[in-house]
Amino acid sequence: MAVDHYENFPVASWLCPPSIRPAVKSLYRFARHADDLADEGQAHWTQRMSALEALDQALIHLQMGQDLQQVPPTVGELWPHVVEHQLDVQLLRDLLSAFQQDVRMTAQGLVMQDLDQVLDYCSRSANPVGRLILQLIHQNEPAHLAMSDDICTALQLINFWQDLSVDRQRGRHYLPAGLSLSDAIELTRLRMLRGAPLAWLIRGRMGWELRAVVHGGLRTLERVAHTDVQHIRPTLGAVDWLQVAWRCLSTRPPSL
Repeated sequence: MAVDHYENFPVASWLCPPSIRPAVKSLYRFARHADDLADEGQAHWTQRMSALEALDQALIHLQMGQDLQQVPPTVGELWPHVVEHQLDVQLLRDLLSAFQQDVRMTAQGLVMQDLDQVLDYCSRSANPVGRLILQLIHQNEPAHLAMSDDICTALQLINFWQDLSVDRQRGRHYLPAGLSLSDAIELTRLRMLRGAPLAWLIRGRMGWELRAVVHGGLRTLERVAHTDVQHIRPTLGAVDWLQVAWRCLSTRPPSL
């Protein structure tokens, strides 16, 4: 899948089962578009909120079975997959609530006060995506959902620590006072390792996709630990991805 944004994990790669790849791509486009509405460009914060609210209202009306003459394109693309796979619409709305929080806090000059607030944000900005993917592959039993939440929260935290220099320019700071970056990195690593077994429990191509997600995140975290992320945004290169691919061949998940 060709995307305009760098990611430290694969998005609907060839490993993703073809039967759900269109749904995964549409889900990614919806989430990416909503995130961009909150972050990109020079729009006033009220315009950003209005655009995000339009997405939310479209989801509400479609869920109620109402016909809409105008539907935001990303919602219109995603909705047939929501219907076909009976996806939980509230999870999509949770994503929007997180992005709306970003806009409000930035407009008011607020930052995350503590780790609990950061984790609450992750529960809405990241965890819904993993849960929706598990719904697509019919693997959404409680134990799997819990591990998925750990992986997704870890990925969101990795993005925060990786993007410290970028977010600072946007007036955002997700590393709460009192939590050192080294402690944040270790906390994130442990959370990813706690969720990692899911990638070895899921069979087939999606299991391999999840292994790449886990090891891509862990490798990025290693780069973060050895980079001045206050001024430089580390990214993964070809050598890093070769290392990720090699690690994915292990028959066991990375251990605590």
